[in-house]
Amino acid sequence: MAAPTALIFLTLLGVSSSGSTDCSYQSLLHHLNLTGSSNVQSIMRPVKNWTTSTLVQLDILLFGILDVDEKSQTVTNHLWVSMYWTNELLTWNASDFCGINLLTIPRSMLWIPDIIIQEDASDSGSVIKGPHLTLNSSGWVFSKAQQRLTYTCQLNLVKFPFDTQSCNITFTSMSSDVHTMKLGTLTNDTALTALSELIMITKGEWSLRSMEVVRDRTTNGTKSYLIYMITLERKPMLYVVNFIIPLSYLLVLDLASFFISQSSGEKLSFKVTILLSISVLLLILQDMLPSTEDSLPWIATYCVAIFALVGISVLEAMLVSFLTELGHQCGKKAKGSENAREDIQLEEDFHKEPSGDEERGQVTPEKTYMPLDWPVAHDLLKRILDEVKAARLQAGSKDKDKNERGCCKSLALTVDYVFFFLYLITVVLFLMIVYVSWIKTGF
Repeated sequence: MAAPTALIFLTLLGVSSSGSTDCSYQSLLHHLNLTGSSNVQSIMRPVKNWTTSTLVQLDILLFGILDVDEKSQTVTNHLWVSMYWTNELLTWNASDFCGINLLTIPRSMLWIPDIIIQEDASDSGSVIKGPHLTLNSSGWVFSKAQQRLTYTCQLNLVKFPFDTQSCNITFTSMSSDVHTMKLGTLTNDTALTALSELIMITKGEWSLRSMEVVRDRTTNGTKSYLIYMITLERKPMLYVVNFIIPLSYLLVLDLASFFISQSSGEKLSFKVTILLSISVLLLILQDMLPSTEDSLPWIATYCVAIFALVGISVLEAMLVSFLTELGHQCGKKAKGSENAREDIQLEEDFHKEPSGDEERGQVTPEKTYMPLDWPVAHDLLKRILDEVKAARLQAGSKDKDKNERGCCKSLALTVDYVFFFLYLITVVLFLMIVYVSWIKTGF
């Protein structure tokens, strides 16, 4: 009789215990006092002892490098921010609630750390926060947010476009000091860098080199700071193909223009065209780089040096053209004067009148210079004069190149040859120095 009674008692006890166990989320919320109209959990920092500081852990992942604005000195990234902290007042035994270990509740029901980014320059509409928080049985709270973050960064553009930029993203609390809230990370920076490179979709002309973390740094013992140092490296190939190589090609073209004949008149106009092309590239560079840069970037120095070399080459072409033209004028004047003197001398000899003795017939026949038949001799001398003029014109056409040199032709050729060799040496040395320097930068 005792055995059936004991069996009935155990059965009733099991039914009673199973009826008292509630597996709903509502009962768990009621157990945590999160169903009341006045929720203190969303107002006060959730610690049992006010002297206990709350550790807030922040992990960020880079989903994309959207833009780097050199003019405004800002960087725009697509971030995934994960935040973790412990709520000491919200704990439960999972076995009492059918093994419920995680609870998802609205953000408005719990206290959330007031974390801000000091370098943030984006608007509030660029932040997308999850509507719910995740809470586990040990009081550990997890929050997620996506953000299109535009933040300020002091860009060093001296090595542009072979530059590497290091920008800081500084997390801190707006109202809590270091004794109340401390900041840290849950995952090490090496793992965050590897995971960001794995999931990154948009990079543009940049690549992620590293993400370094400075943990829990304090300033004057007042606030806790968590700094992510993001290092970005620019991909320079686009600028090399569209900017640096064309400039070098224009410089080589200017050097090759010395082989254009000066007499054609195209040499100076060709050099001026090259100078105008370099000016256009300088205008493009002006739109890329900020005007507030303290030190001149290498590529700007490169452009200014090429512009100066081509400018000096244009001045030299103008000088040689001037000397050549001056030589032509001198040659024409000298040739005209010589021809005039010869013509005058022939005319004087031709029109020379006989002396008084010749008129009186006192000159002996063997000393007479003109034939007795004067009209016949006059015609003969005129024909001889015409033949001499024709021979002189023929000789002048054969020696035209020699006569055109004039008094300044040799000086113009000397200046052109000397400048060409000096210019060639300067260009070769300049290009070697530039490309060796850029190769050392890692290109």
